[in-house]
Amino acid sequence: MSFMNTHDDSIDIHVLVQPRASMNKISGLIDNRLKIKLKAPPVDGAANKMCIQFLAKALHVPKTHINILSGLNSRQKKIRIMCDPEETRQYIERCIQ
Repeated sequence: MSFMNTHDDSIDIHVLVQPRASMNKISGLIDNRLKIKLKAPPVDGAANKMCIQFLAKALHVPKTHINILSGLNSRQKKIRIMCDPEETRQYIERCIQ
């Protein structure tokens, strides 16, 4: 899938964050990006922090293994996750079906 790029020990995903949602969840694809709804507001980095926490918990990886590569001040982000790329890819694909 083109919103994900896999590497030997990591995966990059392009996401669209919707802050101030009623719950934290992956809600499918939009414009070839993984849509993530977050309860946090987009103020003082709260949504970025919650995005990292949410992905770490969902993917069972430490928060320190998740980095926002671009889009810190935007709803559109590129995120790198240091993990088993195949396992993570399969989990994400299950979430969006």
